Amino acid sequence: METTKTVSTFHSLKIDEWLINQCKLLGIEKPTPVQANCIPPILEGRDCIGCDRTGSGKTFAFALPIVQTLSKDPYGIFALVLTPTRELAYQIADQFQIVGKSINLRLSVIVGGMGMMEQGIELSNRPHIVIATPGRLADHLESCQTFSFKSIKFLVMDEADRLLEGNFDEQLQTIFQALPEKRQTLLFSATITDTLTKLRECALNNPFMWSAPVDTATVEELDQRYILVPADFKDGYLVHVVQNFREEKPKGSIIIFTDTCRSCQILSMTLLELGFQSLCLHSMMSQRERIATLTKFRSNTVKILVATDVASRGLDIPTVQLIVNHNVPSSPKEYVHRVGRTARAGRGGLALTLITPNDIKLLHAIEGRISKQLLEYKIKEKEVIKIMTQVAVTKREQEINLDEQDFGEKKRINKRKKLIEKGLDPEEADREIEADIEWKRRRGDKNSKSRKGKGSRKRGSQAASSAANLTSDSD
Repeated sequence: METTKTVSTFHSLKIDEWLINQCKLLGIEKPTPVQANCIPPILEGRDCIGCDRTGSGKTFAFALPIVQTLSKDPYGIFALVLTPTRELAYQIADQFQIVGKSINLRLSVIVGGMGMMEQGIELSNRPHIVIATPGRLADHLESCQTFSFKSIKFLVMDEADRLLEGNFDEQLQTIFQALPEKRQTLLFSATITDTLTKLRECALNNPFMWSAPVDTATVEELDQRYILVPADFKDGYLVHVVQNFREEKPKGSIIIFTDTCRSCQILSMTLLELGFQSLCLHSMMSQRERIATLTKFRSNTVKILVATDVASRGLDIPTVQLIVNHNVPSSPKEYVHRVGRTARAGRGGLALTLITPNDIKLLHAIEGRISKQLLEYKIKEKEVIKIMTQVAVTKREQEINLDEQDFGEKKRINKRKKLIEKGLDPEEADREIEADIEWKRRRGDKNSKSRKGKGSRKRGSQAASSAANLTSDSD
């Protein structure tokens, strides 16, 4: 691991004057630690692994040296940037577009959910920089011969830990086969993993490796707390938190993270029905819907976003002041990425996690990861009781509405398509899907009976009286 250097100006990093002026237009006067330490070795031609907390300026740490090098000899497809999510791909593209405006930088974003033909035409026109998710780019490499990556100089893997954890192995193999052996490889992430360390030893050429010398994985400006709640009343506590925050900070934005697409959709619908204008963001939405959602949220037109982990990495939206974890992430690393959507670039922020008694082990794992104990966030439980019944009934109504919309049909169609691509005939694919649905149904029935055996409370009209009993006991 390289020694940390402290640098006060971009001039000392040998960044060109025109690029420094572009940074000043964005309000960036001096380099962050990850930029100060990683830009010089990148300009020297070395491979690089950079790890720093969310909001630390990692994108400009690779964008500035790439654009500066490109400006001296512009040609063809010059750099490839891989990222795990579509939303992050578009955000990286925006930042490249800003710093490369003076040299008429041409770039192309290649992600799923958009037209293959239009993307193929873009690639054939040889943009300077391609920013892509692995799956869609691998599809293009396997289906057409109208472009080539053989002259590429830079390969960047942003959120490298996520890309290398195994889910993209086949697609990455296809992509790497299309790249030249002689290139600079740049890996950036908020969390360093064993995979990145091993990659340094066996796959990179004399790499420069730098990790932020910090005791915690989250920034000091972030206030991190938890709320201990009964599992059946989690939604009532959530609505109460949202209601209080909207009253105290009407201009601040909120991101609520949840675990599944269905839960995301239902929570957003429930909040809308209760009078809170909100948007949802998950992988079962079309790409155009996802872009429209983020545009409205970024512009502060709508101030509440309910999202799955597709929004947990890289997104930089300055107005976000509150993160709520509706569920506790199973991986402490994902917790770090979620809460990193606020308190960015020196701004403050609050992260609240709703904890049930069954989540205590997960809470301890998170505290171990961030080297910090989460404090309890005090809630006026009597205020929660007043809205408990309304929230429970409203959510149940939205669950029924969603079932009537055949919400899971798109997911079923995509799964059927993948099974057929793997070699199953259509009837076999249908049987496998039905068997999976039946297994999940039986598992759900079993879990439901188990909860009843433990004395779980009923929904709807009984929620208020149960909550009252709980509060009287705690008082």
